[in-house]
Amino acid sequence: MRVIAGQAHGRRLKAPRGMRTRPSSARARESIFSRLTVRMDFTGARVLDIFAGSGSLGIEAISRGAGHVTFIDSSRDAAAVIRANLSKMELEDRGRIMLADVTRALEELGSRHEQYNLIFVDAPYKNDVSNIVVETIGRLGLAAPGGWIVVEQSKRAPEAPPAPSGFERPTVARISDHRLAFYLRPEER
Repeated sequence: MRVIAGQAHGRRLKAPRGMRTRPSSARARESIFSRLTVRMDFTGARVLDIFAGSGSLGIEAISRGAGHVTFIDSSRDAAAVIRANLSKMELEDRGRIMLADVTRALEELGSRHEQYNLIFVDAPYKNDVSNIVVETIGRLGLAAPGGWIVVEQSKRAPEAPPAPSGFERPTVARISDHRLAFYLRPEER
């Protein structure tokens, strides 16, 4: 697994051992970022990577200019791999790892009124809680105006989560085994 573009282009990423973590494929990451690049400026963006696993989505965002990424995962192994990947890329100062249950972590971020320009949701396929997570993101106001939520699911999942109140779902795409849903919180007028 390698970083696709940006300052860390071509650098290898580690993934947690075992079958509990499924890193986003290069094809899925390439599709996600090619769609986002025409819709947003990564420069200085604040990013939230939920169910981060190896951290590949967040690290790809940093490589493309994001200012800071908060990684959430409940696995100690995943947190250690993310820490190692950030260190290897010399990006430790641009990432924070929250080793916590996703619901608890999101509630904590919401209580601090944090907002992000880009949020990735890549829930485990066997226990796809994407609907709950997307609804929670909307309820807590974690996406900044003009911010994006990207959900990666198995194409076998019943359907992409509905857009939270105040969001648009402009794109749903299928890439091999993956379904990618993109949600936009429009700028306030």
